[in-house]
Amino acid sequence: MTYVLIPGAGGDAWYWHAVEHELDRRGHDVISVELPSDDDSAGLADYTDAVIEAIGDRTDLVLVAQSMAGFIVPLVHQRRAASSIILVNAMIPVPGESPGAWWDNTGQAQARRANDIRSGRSPDAEFDMVTYFFHDVPADLAEYGLGNGKRQADKPFGEVCSFVAWPQVPTYVVAGRDDRFFPLEFQQRIARQRLGLEPDVVPGGHLVALSHPIELVDQIDAYRQA
Repeated sequence: MTYVLIPGAGGDAWYWHAVEHELDRRGHDVISVELPSDDDSAGLADYTDAVIEAIGDRTDLVLVAQSMAGFIVPLVHQRRAASSIILVNAMIPVPGESPGAWWDNTGQAQARRANDIRSGRSPDAEFDMVTYFFHDVPADLAEYGLGNGKRQADKPFGEVCSFVAWPQVPTYVVAGRDDRFFPLEFQQRIARQRLGLEPDVVPGGHLVALSHPIELVDQIDAYRQA
């Protein structure tokens, strides 16, 4: 079994470094994928190519997708069948949807605004990376991530995700209890509507692999043991 860790927007394999280390420590084969997110000419097909290249000749694949990578896993599965899929604070697409259309189709902005109001944050404040992504990440990792993060090009957001139906393999949804960008109730609703699944809740925000890697790996390991 090989865990294939696919990052979200920004496409930086570094995002998974603590999870990769913990999975490796527990004796698992694991690879973290670097996506061409800062290449203005790269689209969803190029992102899929990057994952396929990283997989090489490995088999018995568990695709683990963070955020925007939810749009990549069904495309990867069409070329290299996965044994299972784990979605972590992920965008869950329907066939023919683009990442750009997903936001309005799911009502993400309204859900985030409602969560901000419930939590006492101004919903009209200027968008802040620390507030929505790094609020629970250790200071040294937050500093590195903010200073070294890759730019996310626009092209993939305008491309439809060309798959017929969600892969017929075991799929698990993991939602961060403290995610401010994709609030928990929002993730629960989308997972139920689009996959008929109930998310498993772990502590942590949107970048849970940085803030709570052990708890995330515990949950990932639980699926293997089950």
